[in-house]
Amino acid sequence: MFATRINDRLCIAAQPSVAEIERLGEAGFSALVNLRPEGEEGAIGTRAEKDAAAEAGLSYIFMPLTLAGLTDADVDAFRAEATAPGKGPVVAHCRTGHRALALYAIIEVLDGRMTRDQVLALGDRHGMDLTAVIAFLDRRAARRPQVKGFFDPRTWSVQYVVSDPETGKCAIIDPVLDFDEKSGQTSTDNADRILAYVERHGLSVEWILDTHPHADHLSAAHYLKSKTGAQTSIGDHVVEVQALWKDIYNWPELRTDGSYWDRLFKPGEHFKLGSIDAKVMFSPGHTLASITYVIGDAAFVHDTIFMPDSGTARTDFPGGSAQALWNSIQDILALPDETRVFTGHDYQPGGRHPRWESTVGEQKLTNTHLAGISEQAFIDLRQARDRTLAMPKLILHALQVNVRGGRLPEPESNGRRYLKIPLDALTGAKW
Repeated sequence: MFATRINDRLCIAAQPSVAEIERLGEAGFSALVNLRPEGEEGAIGTRAEKDAAAEAGLSYIFMPLTLAGLTDADVDAFRAEATAPGKGPVVAHCRTGHRALALYAIIEVLDGRMTRDQVLALGDRHGMDLTAVIAFLDRRAARRPQVKGFFDPRTWSVQYVVSDPETGKCAIIDPVLDFDEKSGQTSTDNADRILAYVERHGLSVEWILDTHPHADHLSAAHYLKSKTGAQTSIGDHVVEVQALWKDIYNWPELRTDGSYWDRLFKPGEHFKLGSIDAKVMFSPGHTLASITYVIGDAAFVHDTIFMPDSGTARTDFPGGSAQALWNSIQDILALPDETRVFTGHDYQPGGRHPRWESTVGEQKLTNTHLAGISEQAFIDLRQARDRTLAMPKLILHALQVNVRGGRLPEPESNGRRYLKIPLDALTGAKW
């Protein structure tokens, strides 16, 4: 057997061959976790591994990462796939097994089964240097704020709970109200998952923050306010978006003064999350009203920059502008290189696991739409790509809820609520 047994659930390995992967099923394994980025030297490639895993009857999880870019979300994903009870044993591999062992050690420390002081001894037993684990744990302990992401696979959205460890105050950013456009059914599963996390960690919700009126999901801000009493907020340019969609929906009753939120932030305005300083950056381009929240060392950019392997956000919605998006991104990239960048969507290129955290430095060096590109080249690239994109399937459903801070339409005489879908309003959209 080419893999090293760590416990009853997990074996770690260096890069296996196709033949070795195909024998794993016979050995009783249930899954293969590939931690190697596509194209890394010596890798056989995710397609070859996925096909070999399927031949062996294994689940295949593509989780490309490096220890230098490791995030809490990566750790949580590895925990779910490789250490959670109830599944058969798994093999996790990288080039040498080092990343797999490091992830195991981090989880053991965070879950209280190992102390920080025992990490290096674990590495010595396996002939590996785990000083990177100590560095990750120390960086994690020093972070302010703490950030927990919640991925919604239906809309590829990421929602956040951002908390101050000193005071226990937190903000909820861009929460999702579940909606099925085929049946018209709504639910609060995503929002309730966030509330359960807040309660479990003894947090107090101080803010419910929208970065902009979303086009691809309904906002749960109003629901969460009803449960927590926290202030709802958005950028003050939302009034321009409201005026735009008031006309599209032919909706004379719609208020266009931003009063559906408790507070409208002006560009450059400062506020507090517990004891942590925060500020608002105006980030138009994706929409007229998009803003970035910079809370401590964390920037919540939503639909401006995606993960480096995904590029940037579209600009073809009403009021969008590739030129404005470029300018907004330059402001974000002017933040210190170590600033953590949290994006609002992840579309899992190559079938990898969801990721949503990077740094300004990583974005400068490796973002596929930004690294080494000029302003005009970016605008040309962005506009050409936008011409190939279909409209989000929920744009006409979502905007009439989201320009009112997440409020569903009022019930009609029969007690039911109805959405209004204007026909031929978004002309030129790709089918």
